[in-house]
Amino acid sequence: MKPLFKGKHFITLQEWTKAEIDTLLDVSKQLKHEFYSNKDTTYLKNKTAFLMFFEQSTRTRNSMEAGLAQLGGHATFLDTSKMQISHGESAKDTATILSSYGHGIACRNCFWGVGNKYLREMAEHSTVPVMSLQDDLYHPMQGLADLMTIQEVFGETKRVKVSIIWAYATSHKKPISVPLTQILLFPRYAMDVTLAYPEGYDLPEWAIEQAKQNALDGGGTFQITHNMEEAFRGADVVIPKNWGSWVNNQSDAVVDDLLESYKSWKCTEEMIALGAPNVKYMHALPADRGNEVEDSVIDGVHSIVYQEAENRLHTAKAVMAMTMGDK
Repeated sequence: MKPLFKGKHFITLQEWTKAEIDTLLDVSKQLKHEFYSNKDTTYLKNKTAFLMFFEQSTRTRNSMEAGLAQLGGHATFLDTSKMQISHGESAKDTATILSSYGHGIACRNCFWGVGNKYLREMAEHSTVPVMSLQDDLYHPMQGLADLMTIQEVFGETKRVKVSIIWAYATSHKKPISVPLTQILLFPRYAMDVTLAYPEGYDLPEWAIEQAKQNALDGGGTFQITHNMEEAFRGADVVIPKNWGSWVNNQSDAVVDDLLESYKSWKCTEEMIALGAPNVKYMHALPADRGNEVEDSVIDGVHSIVYQEAENRLHTAKAVMAMTMGDK
């Protein structure tokens, strides 16, 4: 498999053309078929990638590690608290050195106001592709898997009604990167996108304006509501997920009065019943069960979260196969 985008950084899907994203999706589907067929997929034989994590991970780490092994390469997991980064080493020095050791660098850094800038500084000084494993603004790996899943379930994306809905959670103050990525990506594929959230949980205005422009360019629609029921009503896909009030409040506090005032923003059987007859429930996981969503919903007939999670493997492999190659 020829690395068509050899050396191209993967920091946000906004910087990839629709044709390029379509290629990634085609390769993802091919790799998924080959995975189920037990075919040899050593397209990155003897290639190495370094996976840097500033935060915890389950799906992202394991999809990358397993994925690169299945492609014939080797992934090195790096806990940044055990690296010289913890002593102040710069992104420039880290990227320069690691890129001289292997064929790709992937990094998760979700610190507000820091993460995306850190990845871009690494990309500026790396001689190999830098892949985002999520930052404070974007989660392109998740967005690609979400798009693949919607295509698998609905066959096409045009006029699919998707509602991205804020939900109550207390596990931690979560990044805005998943909903922000979705509102930018889905309208490019002619979906009718609704963003629903209570007052105080705004996404950046520049992202809202870009989502509107992407809808105009891609043939989709984009709207905002502060009414949860309105977002569920008639939706083909609902994505009820918490995100923090980072835009308006940079405090690291998980629980505050604003959060507690919106405990009713929860995905229940009653809310799901407002959707289209065959409405699908999606979530990037881990879901805050009992807060964001009832068990009966996430474990029920409308849920496709495990299909969505599995596709993280196939899309991660596609990104690596298309961007990493002979130096």
